[in-house]
Amino acid sequence: MQNMKKVLVVLAPGFEEIETITSVDILRRAGARVTLAGIENSLMEGSRGINIMPDCGFDEIDSNSFDLIVLPGGQPGTTNLQNDSRVKKIVCEMDDAGKTIAAICAAPLVLQSAGIIKGRRVTSHPSVREKLKDVKYSEKRVEVDGNVITSQSPGTAMEFSLQLIEVLFGQERVEVVNKGVLAKR
Repeated sequence: MQNMKKVLVVLAPGFEEIETITSVDILRRAGARVTLAGIENSLMEGSRGINIMPDCGFDEIDSNSFDLIVLPGGQPGTTNLQNDSRVKKIVCEMDDAGKTIAAICAAPLVLQSAGIIKGRRVTSHPSVREKLKDVKYSEKRVEVDGNVITSQSPGTAMEFSLQLIEVLFGQERVEVVNKGVLAKR
């Protein structure tokens, strides 16, 4: 498909399952080609003990191939993402290219470590709010500031995912997808 939108979802041990699976599922329903890339190329256990096998290892991807990157939160998933220089590098490459960067729950901390949210409006899980420095903190469940989309928690994962669809495909596609899932927005 010529206008196929490609999305990279990054998995790290301790990822938040609801945030990860909801994003992948809703984006695929919208027609995006979603790749789950693991910072380890092996079966990974989420923060609640659910195991997921990534589609590929992180070293196999190229930031130029994707329109959007999604960073799920969770602990120790967020810390594992923050400590991986490859993740910060691809986030910066995609930001420099004006591509959409999305982070949910504690994962905005990764964006901060990458140096891309200074002065921007962001939201996060309340437990990490005080750790986000030099940002315009928002209480919104989902916040959009330019090419950066952030959201608060597993409970906002559906709204977050629908916002990603809107950015990639437009409001009409959100409505089509929502006819099947009946999410409250």
